[in-house]
Amino acid sequence: MIVQQFLRWIETAPPHLRAEATHALARAYLYSKIDDETRSGMEAAMTVLLDDPAGEVRFSLADALGSHADAPRHVILALAADQPDIAEIVLTRSPVFVQSELVEFIRSGSERMQFAIAGRPWVSAAVSAALGSKGERVACERLLLNPGADIDRFTMRKLAERFGEEPAMRDLMLEREDLPPEVRQALVRQLCDRLGDLVTGKNWLSEDRARNLVREASDREVVAIVAEAGVDDLPMLVDHLRESGQLTTALILRVLCTGHIQFFEAALSALSGTPLRRVEGLVRGGRTKALQAIYAKAGIPAGAFDAFTAALRAYSESEPGDEERENSYQLTARMTQSVLARYGEMADGEADDLVRTLRRFATDMARDAARDYARMATAA
Repeated sequence: MIVQQFLRWIETAPPHLRAEATHALARAYLYSKIDDETRSGMEAAMTVLLDDPAGEVRFSLADALGSHADAPRHVILALAADQPDIAEIVLTRSPVFVQSELVEFIRSGSERMQFAIAGRPWVSAAVSAALGSKGERVACERLLLNPGADIDRFTMRKLAERFGEEPAMRDLMLEREDLPPEVRQALVRQLCDRLGDLVTGKNWLSEDRARNLVREASDREVVAIVAEAGVDDLPMLVDHLRESGQLTTALILRVLCTGHIQFFEAALSALSGTPLRRVEGLVRGGRTKALQAIYAKAGIPAGAFDAFTAALRAYSESEPGDEERENSYQLTARMTQSVLARYGEMADGEADDLVRTLRRFATDMARDAARDYARMATAA
């Protein structure tokens, strides 16, 4: 009876009163103890209100129902297809939607729809993936800022591919602690490349000099990323570096000289096609002759074999168990000097490149160690 009276009343009531009454009706549906017949009548009335010509009435309906799991599903779906300010309410709040529906809204909906979905209290990995692949920049930015968004490795890679050239988006990704190492490296390399383009475009440096500086900066960042990466992340970082042409002999040796032997093993496994467990066994067992065959399969020049042997020998002398464990700078310096001592004054092709790289690396490590010493001395 009450619902029938309501339906007769809204035919002549002004829009602002219809909006107030609609909000009250929806809240009564959600929170009042009513019989099934009355509930069905209320649901029918709300369905009729979807056709109300006044947007404020439909907005009021969306506002009242938008956050509740008990809201009629067909009403919520209809409101999601309404004008943008109404659709945004339910798309941002409503728990009624299933993932496939949200994904479809992302693929076929407007930028404002995408933006609304990206701000939901919880965004599943599947919905994040759809936004990462199809979402406009503003929606993807909101996704990155949303603490309730589950953004997996694949989506992070896609976001980096699509928006890594944009400074604001790049900064948002680089600030994330959960950013996969290979994505972090790709973004840093993009930044280095842009800086290289800038200095050559301004004629501040020659193209060759700028290219060398970019490579050096990128290699230094790889070392830093490896130091923070988990062991399980290393194969994916190695694959990224290999696919992007950055997994050079010099880079592998440089990382090895910092004591990160797991990266070295993952790199050898990826480049040679040898199972990781076998590579680990050969490296940890000091099987120099067998490793030379792996080096050859990996495409490492024969002239560099002795460099890796010298580095591994120095590393093996610093295995845990020593009474006085070296710090990372001491270990790196000793491994680097062991390789340089092996090559002496050699200067022929690949060996010369490795020696130059390691000499620059040794200089960097000395300066870093001096800065650490100065910080500790001034803090004492």
